[in-house]
Amino acid sequence: MPPIKSNQRMQFRKAVTLLGPIFKKYRSQLILGLSAMILVDILQLTIPRVIKSTVDGLSQKTFEQADLVQHAWIIFGLAVGIGLFRFIWRYLVIGFSRLLERDIRNQLFSHILTLDKAFFQKKTAGELIALSTNDLSAVQLACGMGLVAFVDAFIMLLAAISFMLYIDPTLTLIALFPLPLLALLTKSLAGKLHTRFKKVQEHFSTITQFARSAISSVRLIKIYNQEGNQNRQFNQLGKQYVGHNIKVARIQGVLFPVSTMIANVSLMLIVFFGGRMAIANHISIGDFVAFITYLFMLTWPMMAIGWVANLFQRGLTSLERIKDILDEKPQLSLEAGKGVICTPETVSIKNLTFAYPSASKPVLRDINIHLPQGLFGIVGRTGCGKSTLCELLARLYKIPDNTIFWDQEDTNSLSVPATRSMISFVPQNTHLFSDSIIFNISLAKPEATQTEIEAAAKTASIHTEILSFPKGYETKIGEKGVKLSGGQRQRIALARAILADKPLMIIDDALSAVDVDTENNILKNIGSLFQDKIVVFASHRLNPLAQARKIAVLEEGKITAIGSHKELLEKNEFFRTIYDHQNNTGAATHA
Repeated sequence: MPPIKSNQRMQFRKAVTLLGPIFKKYRSQLILGLSAMILVDILQLTIPRVIKSTVDGLSQKTFEQADLVQHAWIIFGLAVGIGLFRFIWRYLVIGFSRLLERDIRNQLFSHILTLDKAFFQKKTAGELIALSTNDLSAVQLACGMGLVAFVDAFIMLLAAISFMLYIDPTLTLIALFPLPLLALLTKSLAGKLHTRFKKVQEHFSTITQFARSAISSVRLIKIYNQEGNQNRQFNQLGKQYVGHNIKVARIQGVLFPVSTMIANVSLMLIVFFGGRMAIANHISIGDFVAFITYLFMLTWPMMAIGWVANLFQRGLTSLERIKDILDEKPQLSLEAGKGVICTPETVSIKNLTFAYPSASKPVLRDINIHLPQGLFGIVGRTGCGKSTLCELLARLYKIPDNTIFWDQEDTNSLSVPATRSMISFVPQNTHLFSDSIIFNISLAKPEATQTEIEAAAKTASIHTEILSFPKGYETKIGEKGVKLSGGQRQRIALARAILADKPLMIIDDALSAVDVDTENNILKNIGSLFQDKIVVFASHRLNPLAQARKIAVLEEGKITAIGSHKELLEKNEFFRTIYDHQNNTGAATHA
């Protein structure tokens, strides 16, 4: 293993802890593969001994034709053995590296799913995609061909030097004289390679995120004629990425040619000094030929030093980036709390004040709400905290103890999975998969029957429109539902929540793209269907909330009034002002 700086050594030990269990899991396969590779090396090292015997026999004229045929068959047998065992080690060791890649990818994906919203606010999808593709490929290559090259070079180096020492120790020292120069060069360049490749991987993440964002927003780009601008930005990112790669290539461009040059310098020394020894009969012609053959075998380990250093530094850099993600901890522990809870009849919020980790002031202040069964409305201007309150009810963020209660139990005393199993949530930004309509609706209840799915779609007033599509419920909706209108996407997401049939349904302004009449009809359907459940409906439109039992008015993060639609119209000026504005009645109506 090429030497690395002390500040990188700690990172190396930390990253390798990720590989240890995987190496242990597949140790039998790996040991068999490396054993087969060692056998290949032994067979390769035997061939020069056969050649030495043949050359000496010919030079001393002690060989008959039968001897030549025998030695030819020996070399042929060795070649067959080399081919067979080479196939075995490639199958087992390269196969191991692919299994390692699969296991780390599965571990990474599984861990990402446990992380909460705060993590995804600081990490882009492009970076995570790059980690699971480009970075994992670098790890796989280091643990596959990199490991093979390291072990193979180490075995060949020791064995070739041993045979060379057996032939002549002095000549061996002459051959090895240039090697310290290569070791010093590798040591000085390895750290720079590590740093520069890290920049390459980070920039690849940036390009991936830019491309993902542009493709998912392609319609918006076309509407504003930004194709040229996007191309220029992508081209600039590409130039920067190439620039970082060229800096890496400069180091590689020094390592590989110098390794080859040093190997050829050794060959030059052996031809000169070894030739003189052969002329002086200090060694036989066969020894001289065998020594050169071993030197050629030694050339590969010398060249491999640079290549292995490159592979290991790339793999180490990528492994550190992956390990950093795996070391991320969710703010909400999925294991803590009770695993089983009773179906709640009420949800209460008491003295809740909440601020985002990076915010200088709270988003919500001293919130007190009692949510009984039935429809409960939350209204307020954009940015007043409606979405934050909905996300806290859905347990997407960590909250202070004794602020949200399910019946009489503090929600923090309940496990997150158990709590979420009681919640269906329709966020403000609709999330749909690039799959069929039926898949998207049945996501929260995969075992649902067609009748149940259609009933949920009818409640969300989308069933008739689905049937109008060529393939009905089997229609593929494209990336993020690109084939649907905004209102259709929202109603499909709502049908998903309705089908889930949970005790608490949270709808965060998720019908903003639906006309008022359709919204009224949907809320009537939900009101009659979910009378014995808690339905929280956050909206900036007031008319549909006339059906709500109670409505909370949220202003700048504080609850300023709670009452029925009629009560708030009579007593709350803020509510009345919004109502007049939305219904174009003006202040004169209440003069």
